[in-house]
Amino acid sequence: MRVYLKPPWMQRHVANRLVPLFQRSMISRLTVKGRRSGRERTVPVAVLKQGGERYLVSYRGLSDWALNLRATPEARLTSGGRTETITVEEVPEADRPPLLAEYRDAYGSMPTVTGVLDALPDPADHPVFRIRA
Repeated sequence: MRVYLKPPWMQRHVANRLVPLFQRSMISRLTVKGRRSGRERTVPVAVLKQGGERYLVSYRGLSDWALNLRATPEARLTSGGRTETITVEEVPEADRPPLLAEYRDAYGSMPTVTGVLDALPDPADHPVFRIRA
């Protein structure tokens, strides 16, 4: 079963477009290939840095971008005007709790992060991907 908390209209259509402009040090843009359409999709993401590794956390649950990465683990990540091609590997469920705790610590002050993580407490509901440049 797909567990996903869809962001409200205002976040999808306004905030997601503005946040990368004003929070450049915190927000990156992830471009993934659609698993069905093959068209590129770009979404704002917060990259978690921990222990010398970088991670993408789908904090709202099994999002389209997470499904797209599962289908094709290659993407582009743009941060600070620099774009890199990345590959990812999904982190096993058993290894996710400390990463989700770090994500909450790093990004919990953002408007929706803590509320969504509280609503979806099971680490299995949050795909996490380790970035390989």
